[in-house]
Amino acid sequence: MSIKPTIVVSSVDMDSIEALLERMPPAQADGYASLRAELDRADVVEPAEMPRNVVTMNSTVTFEDESNNERLTLTLVYPANAGKPGTVSILAPVGSALLGLRKGKHIDWPTPDGKHRRLHVLDISLPAETSGHPHR
Repeated sequence: MSIKPTIVVSSVDMDSIEALLERMPPAQADGYASLRAELDRADVVEPAEMPRNVVTMNSTVTFEDESNNERLTLTLVYPANAGKPGTVSILAPVGSALLGLRKGKHIDWPTPDGKHRRLHVLDISLPAETSGHPHR
């Protein structure tokens, strides 16, 4: 397994995701250990300091799954907004993997079936922090 790249998360995203996890029943929240591990290792910055090339909540990210060379473009959202075409929940394994990654970075991420996917961030657009409309 390769070393995971450094990730950056805005304080607003961090607070919102932690609150989401805290509201879950313990048995359900235990299933998101990978997301918690990502949050624990993140560099947390104020929204105004977020680099423009980092995946944040509500960012639209184009990435390649290097295991099958599939390119996807998805918007990273909270569970209440997931399920619409073109969205991925922060609670989904791929959503947790993408949060905080910079354009051009890779991450190896375990899937529910026990395999690993290597994701490569190709492009990021519409991060809320850089459009002047921080979100919760």
